[in-house]
Amino acid sequence: QLQASGGGLVQAGGSLRLSCAASGRTFSVYAMGWFRQAPGKEREFVGATSWSASNIRYADYPDSVKGRFTISRDHAKNTVYLQMNSLKPEDTAVYYCAAGASLATTREPYRYWGQGTQVTVSS
Repeated sequence: QLQASGGGLVQAGGSLRLSCAASGRTFSVYAMGWFRQAPGKEREFVGATSWSASNIRYADYPDSVKGRFTISRDHAKNTVYLQMNSLKPEDTAVYYCAAGASLATTREPYRYWGQGTQVTVSS
């Protein structure tokens, strides 16, 4: 089971740190990904980390999160974090964490999903 938390309302330029706490199985061996879905849009990849955190990838679309968002994981706490800085209104979305056998940038390889946490960035 994955439990995402840490979302909220923040002004543009602000920061939030999302957490994804895993329970019920050994998620430490899984790759963990973050996705987001804005109203009326497809769920899109934000970033992901391999189980060892030796390989971390971020979305590479225009106006990307790269350089603003940072993924980390704490195996002792079975938790993955998404630190989001310099937030923009276009970052507004429901953010989901997911676990899969290997790092992937698409949704399909991720088998387990959290319930999502709302992030709203006001201008």
